[in-house]
Amino acid sequence: MSIKLGVLLSGSGTNLQAIIDRIAEGTLDASIELVVSSRPSAYGLKRAEEAGLQTMTLSKEIYADPMLADEVIATELKMHGVDYVIMAGYMRMVHEPLLAAFPNRVVNLHPALLPSFKGAHAIQDAYDYGVKVTGVTVHFADDKYDCGPIIAQQALAVEEGWTVDELEEHIHAIEHVLYPDTIQLLSEGRVHVRDNGTVEVL
Repeated sequence: MSIKLGVLLSGSGTNLQAIIDRIAEGTLDASIELVVSSRPSAYGLKRAEEAGLQTMTLSKEIYADPMLADEVIATELKMHGVDYVIMAGYMRMVHEPLLAAFPNRVVNLHPALLPSFKGAHAIQDAYDYGVKVTGVTVHFADDKYDCGPIIAQQALAVEEGWTVDELEEHIHAIEHVLYPDTIQLLSEGRVHVRDNGTVEVL
């Protein structure tokens, strides 16, 4: 079954590109119906336009009321028939209007092994802490920052002598495989949220 995606981003859109490439290869059963950016200057918009995808940018004025912004986004995504909302470097929190419109269908990617190192500086925080193992988490978003049921995780052993930039490169390399792989699991209907809030992957 092919699923329809709405992608939210704020920056360079490398994870969007990974998804676009996997769809083009035929190894991801999905289509991207709409790309929403919180920043008009985001390079991810250029990637979307080059791939012939529809895009939408919200102004700072609309974001001044986060609930209204999420209502506008939810309405647009619904109009485009979206099944899952994929956050790909989206630097804003999602709120009730979006979460209620897509229950257990808003997916986020986090560059650490949650529940460790939540927040916007996870790679730097893990590096500063000197962890020997970090990684990447794909989870359903909820109304708290970097919480929500965990769908998939992949660990990365941190090698001695890596700079934070090298760590970031390795994290992104994992993201670009793990995220499309996880979206494919959603497409195959293999991901279920149990009553206790944990995820079962069949």
